Amino acid sequence: MSLQDKIETKEALIGIMGLGYVGLPLAVCFANAGFKILGTDILEERVNKVNRGESYTGDVESQELKALVAKGSISATSDFEALRDCDIINICVPTPFTPSKEPDVSYIVNSSEEISKRLRKGQLIILKSTTFPETTEKVVLPILEKSGLKVGQDFYLAYSPERIDPGNKSFTIKSTPVVVGGVTEKCTHLAELFYSKTTDRVFKVSSPRAAEMAKLLENIFRSVNIALVNELARLCDRMGNVDIWEVIEAASTKPFGFMPFYPGPGIGGHCIPVDPYYLSWKARQYDFHTNFIELAAETNDDMPYLVVNNVVDALNKQGVCASKADVLVLGISFKEDVGDLRNSPALKVMQILKTKVSEVVYNDPYVKEMDLDGERHHSVDLKDGVKKADCVLITAAHSCYDYHWIVENATLVVDTRNGTKGISSEKIVKLGA
Repeated sequence: MSLQDKIETKEALIGIMGLGYVGLPLAVCFANAGFKILGTDILEERVNKVNRGESYTGDVESQELKALVAKGSISATSDFEALRDCDIINICVPTPFTPSKEPDVSYIVNSSEEISKRLRKGQLIILKSTTFPETTEKVVLPILEKSGLKVGQDFYLAYSPERIDPGNKSFTIKSTPVVVGGVTEKCTHLAELFYSKTTDRVFKVSSPRAAEMAKLLENIFRSVNIALVNELARLCDRMGNVDIWEVIEAASTKPFGFMPFYPGPGIGGHCIPVDPYYLSWKARQYDFHTNFIELAAETNDDMPYLVVNNVVDALNKQGVCASKADVLVLGISFKEDVGDLRNSPALKVMQILKTKVSEVVYNDPYVKEMDLDGERHHSVDLKDGVKKADCVLITAAHSCYDYHWIVENATLVVDTRNGTKGISSEKIVKLGA
């Protein structure tokens, strides 16, 4: 049976390398569509949890995962030999950057090498990890062809960027259009056919390079616009008589030509903080400097320092010596209503605060414990923490918080997310107001 026939009849065995924030939701999506899924991961703990039906990401419910595992639709292993049996393999591994802001594609390289050792005719390989243009064709493809098989003839290769927004219930994997770009026309066709079985719309582009660049554009667009409002927030701070949140709300009434973005303590998640540096690194190989994009990234990277300065200034105005103050950080995930800590600006804020104040603790109902600078930290009791703190710093405005109660019982509130919107109190110091 051809691969196309296996996809059409849903008899294709789907492999997913990397069962993290991208891989696990993808596995559940395809399993619900009727495919059998085999996940691989180097973390034994993660593999064991999947096989027990225990979810570790907010976008997958354990009850749903457990039912699919019990049905035999999803299984996981750390043995890469299982890849031989897969008809389609999705690479969903991390792509971080180094301390010097250069791309680290070692996970992609290692995954490609494991596949290459076991590559057989008829398989479709799809890279989903966020990366720089030409990764699919100049990094992954040469490794796969070490097997002696030829792309477009013996096996198929495409790039299709992940578009998961953690915690977003309105736009899921199924309802968010998928972009695909194959190395050859047949590669693109098979990838399109595959994703059409679970997604409402598949958009084909001419090459993996175009798909890779599209992914970077999506996130750099956000990075640049967030940097714009962060800079305006700094100006409003300086002016002291203009509220950036009011300004954005007013501008948002325009029904065309404007899209609201909001300031904050920095940017987080996997993609937005990383992608500008991936593109700028690639651009330098062509003697091109993405100055505008890099400046935006630097503006966003500076925000944790501005936030800490705001906290210190606010404490001083209260007559409290910052070095003797206790600060409660409220919400440490990178966005509201999720437990995702990847590149969370709150962590950077906490690191800087620790050098400025007496004690830093946090409360987050989505993150019960976490590691910071090699130390284990636990979420403190909210009521005790608010009442004991010299300053409550809001870095993720979770909807479960009672901000009226927090303001009423806190000594000082520094709000970087407009969580206290609509509350009037001299205790509140807002970013950009």
